[in-house]
Amino acid sequence: MRTSVCVLLLAAYGACASAADDRDIDFMFMFWNLENFFDWKDGGASESDSEFSSSGERHWTKGRFYTKCRTVAKAMMWAGSRYGRMPDVAGFAEVENSFVVSSVIYSTALDRYGYGKVHYDSPDPRGIDVALIYRKDMFGYCSSSVHRVHDRNGDMLRTRDILLVVLKSGWGEEFCFIVNHHPSKYGGEKESLPRRIAAMSCLRNIADSLLAEGHRNIIAMGDFNDTPDAEAFGILEGALCDRTGELSKEGKGTIRYKGKWELIDMVFVSEGLEDRVRTDICPVPFLMADDSSAPGKKPLRTYSGPRYNGGVSDHLPVIGIVESDKTSK
Repeated sequence: MRTSVCVLLLAAYGACASAADDRDIDFMFMFWNLENFFDWKDGGASESDSEFSSSGERHWTKGRFYTKCRTVAKAMMWAGSRYGRMPDVAGFAEVENSFVVSSVIYSTALDRYGYGKVHYDSPDPRGIDVALIYRKDMFGYCSSSVHRVHDRNGDMLRTRDILLVVLKSGWGEEFCFIVNHHPSKYGGEKESLPRRIAAMSCLRNIADSLLAEGHRNIIAMGDFNDTPDAEAFGILEGALCDRTGELSKEGKGTIRYKGKWELIDMVFVSEGLEDRVRTDICPVPFLMADDSSAPGKKPLRTYSGPRYNGGVSDHLPVIGIVESDKTSK
């Protein structure tokens, strides 16, 4: 399935603007950290799981859970309206389990779009994972695998796995999607750097293996918990190209920290896709709130401390537009 999109439509949306004539769009993808998206049941697996339960500190009820599911779906449909098509692929971070992902795509208006899902439980101590959904009318499932992050001594880190999903498009191209949520700066930026370097090294190894196998369409997306100028990104040089760094130079970001935007949710692609992928940050209007620390807006979270806000996340979603490969026609 291909959709011809007029350059004037795309020009209205910043980094996703076209600079020439009409372009053929193969598909659209999204990444979104959904921040503490637990089900409402206390499975006792972690302290966070207890906190986000009906009887926990946050009073995370079944009703609030399904409200968040519907709000995520509404935001994705708003993005579909803005960019001219629904996300064909979406990577998520901070989802507790497969039930959460299923609830988003099967119990909401997204059900009509026929999404499939890929999720694995990870060793993260908070019990949060990454996942990927895809439209089954656009892509066929080929394979998936999870990759554990190890430190330089070979010891496994208790953090999120990196998820690899290979999908085949309806026009015959295979695409490798890598979903990331790298370790945070908890405990100090310098002290936590080795953990992010370990995750970045794991991503580099995955990319190198795919390239060695002849894959040319690699899309790595995720919450990297670092800004584009961080030294850890040097590990990816020669394998994956940054497609979101320019947004940061324009003053755009995915999180608001001390009144300023920072870009920590990013997209990297293999050389074969460098000229085909354009990105944007998607500030969904009904999920923005006034920033009390500085003039402007910030993402509307589900909670601020114990106070329920009814939002989704402290992150904005990142959008990617993939143009058709003219050389293959």
